Order: sequence, then structure tokens, then C-alpha cells
Amino acid sequence: MLQRLILAAFVTLALASAAYAQDADAESPQARPLITEDVEIIRPGTIRLQAGIAFQQDQDFSISGLNGEITKIGDIGIRIGVSPNVELQIDGTVQQFLSINNSFRDPFVPLELGAKSSDSQDVGDFTIATKIKIRNETKRLPALGVRFGFELPNTNQVRGIGTNSTNVFADVLVAKTISGIRIFGSIGIGILESPAQTFAQNDVLRYAVAFRYPVTPRFRVVGEVNGRHSTRSAPIGTEDLSEARVGVQFDAAGLKWDAAATFGLTRWSPQTGLVFGVTYDIKDGFDPVLK
Repeated sequence: MLQRLILAAFVTLALASAAYAQDADAESPQARPLITEDVEIIRPGTIRLQAGIAFQQDQDFSISGLNGEITKIGDIGIRIGVSPNVELQIDGTVQQFLSINNSFRDPFVPLELGAKSSDSQDVGDFTIATKIKIRNETKRLPALGVRFGFELPNTNQVRGIGTNSTNVFADVLVAKTISGIRIFGSIGIGILESPAQTFAQNDVLRYAVAFRYPVTPRFRVVGEVNGRHSTRSAPIGTEDLSEARVGVQFDAAGLKWDAAATFGLTRWSPQTGLVFGVTYDIKDGFDPVLK
């Protein structure tokens, strides 16, 4: 555990050594520690780097039949401002560790755990997405956007954590600022490949609602509910997931820091947890093609 904590601290703080002089003002709202996407786009030519760690408890994994605590180290995100209304996104986990509590049923796939039968580790799945802002917020109407992408099958199902499946999604984004409080959310669809059945998939409703309240210019309180709901009897590995997060964002030493508590709202979500992270913008990282 000590080695994991040291590695987690190293990954989270790695960006700090080169970033002390960054201006504290954001080009667009900071995302972490929330999962829900705001409509706003980072400035063209900006590259946003995000890194974090997560400790989440009491999660059931339907494919492997295992229950345990999951530690995610190097929970990274990259945002690239391509044009005034288009942003490219890459998200994923460099390494995740499962400390196994028990097995609640037989696995649906053969398992190859670590050297110890009480734990396992694996890389996380990575997601590639595009966010497009369609319209600006007005006095009466909210800002609108869309986000679509796919999740790559980077995990190895025999490790007992991931599903090693390819999933696609598309969301409509909405955002409005009311009395200084930013309210934003999304609704969309996801098509999830079944990892345990051939030629099977699950169509799910994706949903999210979140808020961001600026207590001071450098300190913000944030919260969300984010999840997915099956539109049919869910095949193994595509069950309903939902999670609530309550946390803070604060600016210090030229970086944007975050922390949040997580609470699972379905059986297959981690029941409780903590996440920490940092965000850094490389301004004018490249010359975008604007014409």
C-alpha cells in the first residue's frame, strides 16, 4: 500500500514542477473532479492536462464475480482546443489496483490474477471523444452542445476488473448560469458491447446533472449525479451504474487542484470513495487552423 501511495503522489504532482508560473485564470471551467461535461470549450491552441488518483471501496465486478477496493493511479485526461467550438478529449487510467475482499459468485471468464490471489491490477480503458459547442448561453436560454466518442478495450478481462469491450456514446449537453451558480448536465445514449455474450449489446440511457458554485474566485464547490440506465435486461458487464460526487476545486501555485467524495447509487458502483487531482493548461501549445 505504501508503494501505491508513493506512486500516486508522484503521478499527481508530476505536472507541478513545470507549472508554477501558470496564470490562475481558467480558459474554460475546470472539469475535475466531476465526470459531467460543461458545454464550454477551451481556447483554440490550448492543451489541458489532467491527472489524478482515486480510492473507491466496496465495488462488485459482475464479470469476475469479485468484490473489493479499487485504486486508480494516473487517472489522466487531455483536452485540446481545436477551434472556438470544438474540443478533442482523451481520458483513461494508467494503472488500477484491485484489493479483493471476497468472491460473490463464479466468474464468467477464466481469471488470471496477480502473484497474490488477494489482489489484481490492470490498465484502465481509454476514451476518445469530441465535444462541439452549438450555441452560446443567452439571458433566457441555456448553452447547448454535443459530445460523442468511443471507449477502447484496453483492459484485460482475465484480471477481474475491466470488461475488455468497445463502447460508443453520444450526449447532448446543456448549461446555464443562474445567480452565479453554474448548472449543467447531459442526456444521451450509449451502445455497450456485451463482454460475456456473442453478438449481444446493451443500449443505455446516459444522464448527468451537476453544479459549480464559486465561493471565491479561487475556490469552488462542485457536485454531480452521473450514470447510465439500461433500456432492457442488462447483459452481464453492462449493468446500471450511477455515482454522486461532492467536492471542491481550488487554485494554488499556478495549478488547479480538486478533491471529492464519491457515493455509489447502484449495486455495481463503488459504494464510497475519494478522488484527488490537478489540472494544468498549456496556453498557445500549438497554432490552430481557424480558417
